[in-house]
Amino acid sequence: MAVRTLTGEKLEKELARLEAMKEYEYTYEACSHICGIDEAGRGPLAGPVVAAAVILPKDCQILYLNDSKKLSQQKREFLYEEITKKALAYGIGMASPGRIDEINILRATYEAMSQAVEKLGILPDILLNDAVTIPGIDIMQVPIIKGDAKSVSIAAASILAKVTRDRMMTEYDKIYPQYGFAKHKGYGTALHIEALHKHGPCPIHRRTFLKNFHLEDKSGTEES
Repeated sequence: MAVRTLTGEKLEKELARLEAMKEYEYTYEACSHICGIDEAGRGPLAGPVVAAAVILPKDCQILYLNDSKKLSQQKREFLYEEITKKALAYGIGMASPGRIDEINILRATYEAMSQAVEKLGILPDILLNDAVTIPGIDIMQVPIIKGDAKSVSIAAASILAKVTRDRMMTEYDKIYPQYGFAKHKGYGTALHIEALHKHGPCPIHRRTFLKNFHLEDKSGTEES
């Protein structure tokens, strides 16, 4: 995937931006393994919530690393490959639509984050989390508001979570093409709402998110 190479003043500006995003990594540099954690998909009407945990090497430099919402799909895909190649460890966790309906979205998000940490294969010394404190984890945690724009570790996690979930929703689009999941990734766009009223919810819709839409259920069995 072609991503423009930076040189001269633009490169210096990008390096300075990344250096500013290492504030928390420098604050806790005495820790050997600093892990960033973020999620994707708390708000959509369909699909799983996905969390990622990433431990980057201390000397790691990945240009363009940023909050996934500020990046184009092309850059996210490029950075996904860079992060998974350069990270000391990373883990992905998720909770299904059925699990979200069963325990609520916040608890499902915590569950996905805990899974991501468990899958690292390396025990982190500290977790830098995007805005939350995960219950039941016996590791020091630092919740950072808008952390995906303030920490390279959290930014890396946000990209892995977002790309993983987007790829899943693109695959779901092949199974349920009438909803347009490849375009809106399950978020409540006008196109998605129109499809819901026309076809009713499908097995990957979050029933608890649809209570105010007064939809006819035409899908049959639910996925858990």
